[in-house]
Amino acid sequence: MSRPSRRPLVSIALPVYNGADTLVPVVESVLAQTHADLELVISDNASTDDTQDICRELARSDLRVVYQRQASNVGLLNNFISAAERTTGTHVRWIGDDDWLEREFVSRVVDVFAEDPRLMVVTTQVVYRDDSGVETLDTGYDPAVMSSADPVERFARMLRLLTSDFATIDPLYATIRRDLATIPRKNMLREDQVFAARLALGGPWGHVAAPLAGRHREEGTASGFARLLGVPGWHRHVRVLLQCRELSHWVGQSSLDPAQRRQARAEILSFYARSKQIKARRGVARLERLAGRPARLAPSEAR
Repeated sequence: MSRPSRRPLVSIALPVYNGADTLVPVVESVLAQTHADLELVISDNASTDDTQDICRELARSDLRVVYQRQASNVGLLNNFISAAERTTGTHVRWIGDDDWLEREFVSRVVDVFAEDPRLMVVTTQVVYRDDSGVETLDTGYDPAVMSSADPVERFARMLRLLTSDFATIDPLYATIRRDLATIPRKNMLREDQVFAARLALGGPWGHVAAPLAGRHREEGTASGFARLLGVPGWHRHVRVLLQCRELSHWVGQSSLDPAQRRQARAEILSFYARSKQIKARRGVARLERLAGRPARLAPSEAR
């Protein structure tokens, strides 16, 4: 059988490594979408379990599934990028190998893109499930600022989200216009946050105020992420400083005029100050726990 020659409207990019135990339900949730004009690109990061056999069978059974396998492990971020680069759709949405989509996800997101051709990104509410099966849903996100035509206003709002309720929309798992989804990215800690800020500069965002996607919430450490990304361990000690330097670099590369760049860099300084304040409060909370006193961290600072 030959693959469909027509370019799909939406591509779902699924990077995976040793996901044999969780992969099939994820794929089923994608292929069961009410909007059938899609493709699913699976990028296998040289898995050592049964992932390859499962993916090849999935690709044989549904022509919308495209499977590629890395010859060797290329690292977490590089596999994400590779999955997106293999897509052919107008819009791209990454999905984790233990996440899921509701059946109306693609239809609802496509409708929002169709209503406003300026939109570069469309987010939805996300249900998070922890290791014990408990689900949480934050509905407090206000999409008004991210729909603004002012790039600095969007950029400033995103930097505030990064130090408060970033997970309410999780931009890395939003649906993104393909030309933005495939922009060059640097392998580093907090790169997902840098990427989100660059998307904010890229154009207005839309939002669907409905829980149309689910993600498995897995707590990690900076040292653990450094290993996954293959970056030096010492980066975790200066990750905010490196993040701000990278943000400033991309502001300089943007189409902002000189006044807007000054405003954007002032927002980066404010972001740095907020991040250091949060780190200090976490340090105090840690000392209080060691002393047997109740910690006084705000929920958004406990991450």
